Amino acid sequence: MRTNRVLLAVAASVMAFALTGCGGDDGGSKVPTAASGGATTASGSSAGNGSGDDVAAYVAAQGKYVKCLRENGIDAPDPDAQGNIDFGGGDNLRALKKDPKFKTASVACAEYLTAVPESVEKGNQPALTAAQIKVKQEYATCMQKNGAADFPDPGADGLGQGEWDQTSAGAKRATRVCGPIIGVPATAAPGKG
Repeated sequence: MRTNRVLLAVAASVMAFALTGCGGDDGGSKVPTAASGGATTASGSSAGNGSGDDVAAYVAAQGKYVKCLRENGIDAPDPDAQGNIDFGGGDNLRALKKDPKFKTASVACAEYLTAVPESVEKGNQPALTAAQIKVKQEYATCMQKNGAADFPDPGADGLGQGEWDQTSAGAKRATRVCGPIIGVPATAAPGKG
């Protein structure tokens, strides 16, 4: 059972990296390679794409993960400057996820997988429109007025700015009351099955 959870987590990570691995290269970034053991050199990066020690540590960990995959027989590409690994998409990715050799290598290399830093995660998200940001602000205000006082206000970019207690009765009530603002029905349809 534990193996299935690990495989599911690895498959989800692979999918996330594959879906977010697109991006341009300004030529100024140094990307770790498996041969370098994940060593990186610092370079300037734009504010929206993340920077700092957390990104450097993440890129280094991704380099170690790729190196481990290669040592276990998988031809994995180097991570980009933000640590994203592009395994390809569509049929290539589906075939890779079904490959027993990849599954075995993923389990063997799972120790090198780390959480994606918030700055990288935000950099991989598309920019929100003014209308979308306004909806996020309305939702936050509604949540705060209806029982989730610790619900975070969105930043200027419309993205969340922290954590909140989702388990309290007030938070659950606020989620029901404010759900329609973001397209969640106030009363869920009866389940099937």
